[in-house]
Amino acid sequence: MRNFSFLILISSLFVLLFACNSSTPIITDEAAYMESIKEWQVQRLERLKSKNGWLSLTGLFWLEEGENSYGSDSENDIVFPEKADAFCGTLVLDSGSVTLRVAEGIDISVKDSLITEMALIDDHSEGTTRLQQGDLAWYIVKRGDRYGIRLRDHKHPRIDELDHIPSYAIQTSYVVEATLEPFDSPRTMTVATPLEGFTESYECPGILNFRINGKKLTLHPFTSGAGYFLVIADETSGLDTYGGGRFMYAMPDSSGRIILDFNKAYNPPCAFSPFATCPMPPRENFLPEAIEAGEKSVHLE
Repeated sequence: MRNFSFLILISSLFVLLFACNSSTPIITDEAAYMESIKEWQVQRLERLKSKNGWLSLTGLFWLEEGENSYGSDSENDIVFPEKADAFCGTLVLDSGSVTLRVAEGIDISVKDSLITEMALIDDHSEGTTRLQQGDLAWYIVKRGDRYGIRLRDHKHPRIDELDHIPSYAIQTSYVVEATLEPFDSPRTMTVATPLEGFTESYECPGILNFRINGKKLTLHPFTSGAGYFLVIADETSGLDTYGGGRFMYAMPDSSGRIILDFNKAYNPPCAFSPFATCPMPPRENFLPEAIEAGEKSVHLE
């Protein structure tokens, strides 16, 4: 009798779950969904091509403790592109603080105001100092215990070179519902980056379970505000798609469901510039399935 009651309970739960899933379709208007993805793709390209998009990166230079001269002359410690002045000044790294000293006659501004000397705030703190000299702009990045200059050229040829991002055809079958299997408490996951010796750490709340093409799959998400950030690889990685994986975001919808939309799987910054630093997919996020959705590899000069 006890076994029979148990079977009835399990059957009832199964029916309830099936009814819940089947009564609330993820996509109710396919045409509208297709248009929304096309608009997302347009906005994605616009962001990449903007002045502060990843296509404008033109250098990443690491500072040494003490004085670091910089400018376009090859005698400098840090050599900027030719459009910079021969000697722009020095950056002084002193136990984690960076001070800029501008050479005489050089115009460098912060928020449209010329400066001669200034303590700089790096990108791990609020109010990051952003410097401007003609078409060039830069700021200090902190990676682990290292400090460097991330340099942008607002007229980099790469910006005009990219006129579209290759992508798979939009397919609603790659929009799936996932369930979160939470850990007893969030875990810290440390992942590699292309920067030798540098890793990044993220909070992982649990495991996402979902199905694609009938196959059960899992991903380890990273907490990002009210949603999740995912760094994934699959059977297309290094072939049709970027070898360093792709990124995704997932936000619970109005009913609390976690929706994974692989049509929005996108290339990380490192796919567009050698001067970016990106988390690489943890081994837990290598999917044994060809995810033929989202962005494909981009080939730039």
